[in-house]
Amino acid sequence: MKQTSLDIQGERSTYDATSKKVKVAIQGIKGSYHHQVAQSFFGDDVAVDECMSFRELVQSLEHCNSTDAVMAIENSIAGSIIPNYAYIDEHDLTISGEYFLPIHHCLMALQGQSIKDIKEVYSHPMALLQCKEFFREHSHIKLVEDSDTAAVAKRIHDKQLKGVAAIAGETAASIYQLDILARDIQTIKSNSTRFFVLNTRSTSGVPKEEINKASLKFHTDHKRGSLATVLNVMSDCNLNLTKIQSLPIIDMPWKYSFFVDVTFTKYEAYEKAISVLKIMALELKILGEYKNQNG
Repeated sequence: MKQTSLDIQGERSTYDATSKKVKVAIQGIKGSYHHQVAQSFFGDDVAVDECMSFRELVQSLEHCNSTDAVMAIENSIAGSIIPNYAYIDEHDLTISGEYFLPIHHCLMALQGQSIKDIKEVYSHPMALLQCKEFFREHSHIKLVEDSDTAAVAKRIHDKQLKGVAAIAGETAASIYQLDILARDIQTIKSNSTRFFVLNTRSTSGVPKEEINKASLKFHTDHKRGSLATVLNVMSDCNLNLTKIQSLPIIDMPWKYSFFVDVTFTKYEAYEKAISVLKIMALELKILGEYKNQNG
């Protein structure tokens, strides 16, 4: 089967060229941070399916409205987006890549206005929270929670709303023809979000020689030392544990599944670890094998 690869910022995105044209489901609309990641990973002209929730995003994949999806999974400030781990697991989605996006929140409004003209700012609750220090210096502005950063920017443009501003990325200002009143207004400047690239195919499509990271799910016997034993197997096989996240197992009170990310330099070492973990752990599931963007 013929494979086509796109070089995007040092990463390689691989997909089946014999299938229909790539269309990527995103949470939010064009101009959102999810849209920026889709463009960076697949190319600026990538077709997108705009979804207003992560549930809709998953349904887009399952109903074949899209071939791939971009899903935020954790933020360097706010931490993991727990429900998204459950979506990936329960709907048997495959992780085919990852992307780390630096978040640069901008304050934007209709052209010709200044900050002193702004009475209300609408944005996603997380964006508002991450910019709270900036607005302490502008106490005349009322902060209002909304569903999506770029959707607010579009509404301001479409309805020509004066005295109203949005917090979104620079791309949204460009698409919806808004003036940027202030840049990088987030309190913590080194703010980054990690995204997964997902699909419903059985494998990621990344060439084996390029795979150096994997996401796994497992649970262990509920007895002392069970988790430590599994982690020791990873260490003995030279896997580097970069992430561990626990989630309760439904209908099994006080028992947990563990979602882990591991990196490695030799795929053979990873294969050896998997063969041992299938014996040591309960219900081991490979969620994805892909290229480490930070590697």
